[in-house]
Amino acid sequence: MSNPPPPPGTDRRSFLKETAAGVIGGCCVLIPAVIGIVAWLDPLEHDAGNGSLLKVALLDALPKDGSPRRVTIIMEKTDAWTRQHAVPIGAVYLVRNGDTVTALHSMCPHAGCFVDYQPARRSFFCPCHESTFAVDGSINDPHSPSPRGLDTLEVEVRGSEVWVRFQNFRTGSRKKVPAA
Repeated sequence: MSNPPPPPGTDRRSFLKETAAGVIGGCCVLIPAVIGIVAWLDPLEHDAGNGSLLKVALLDALPKDGSPRRVTIIMEKTDAWTRQHAVPIGAVYLVRNGDTVTALHSMCPHAGCFVDYQPARRSFFCPCHESTFAVDGSINDPHSPSPRGLDTLEVEVRGSEVWVRFQNFRTGSRKKVPAA
């Protein structure tokens, strides 16, 4: 009596061949798919600007008498898959007192209007609700609708350079809360 031949695909070699082909095929599909998903989601992980210090001025360019100087914040901006170079993202007022510098956000905490510095009055003025702020950013008028003074920002003086950590804050709140 002779043994019948084994059915096709049941021997050990064909099992190993099919398993190896499946693993290699899976890798050929899975690895590019994972890389594609990571590349697709990657721009969503980047935060445009918040948290990093930006060089905004030279110390010698700021008036020594304590007069505020308005400086536009310019940086590279990345939104999803678009990268833009030298984009203005906001403005600050820099006030120099000796070798220390204070940075005040140029946006009013009440409704987000831009404030102007009026040298004759030596104060900041919000054209939206006519509130005034002192040179240090505090509220001048006790009846001001602004819930807080102008927002200060972190400043570092590195040699002759002024660096600012620029960020926006929520308007209409008594507390200084970073905007998302």
